[in-house]
Amino acid sequence: MRVTGKIVRFDGVRGYGFITPDIGGEDVFLHVNDLEVDKHRAVRGAKVSFEIDEGDRGKFAREVRLANDAGPDIDHGSATGDEYFDVLSADEFRHTITEKLLHITPALNAQQILAVRSSFEEVARKHGLIDS
Repeated sequence: MRVTGKIVRFDGVRGYGFITPDIGGEDVFLHVNDLEVDKHRAVRGAKVSFEIDEGDRGKFAREVRLANDAGPDIDHGSATGDEYFDVLSADEFRHTITEKLLHITPALNAQQILAVRSSFEEVARKHGLIDS
């Protein structure tokens, strides 16, 4: 039986994560080999449909695809919630973060901006939000 849910965690480097089924119950294991979409689209908050199987280690998802082939339903502040956000290149990400920091906190000096930007970039890489 095909069910729907939301990805609650996915590590693109390690190739696995978890889905919370809309029908309730425990989170279901997700492996990159069971994705029917590019792994960069498997982000936290993405609505997916999938089959659930039972294995030696518990429940796991297979044939995972975006529900209605829609983008993730993530709260991004001003986003409407149903917009799809592309993975940025590292240069695009750095430029965007730098511009936002200059706009939001103009009192930061260059060294502070570089430190904050570096921290954000580390988090973004860890969660697969930017290309390596």
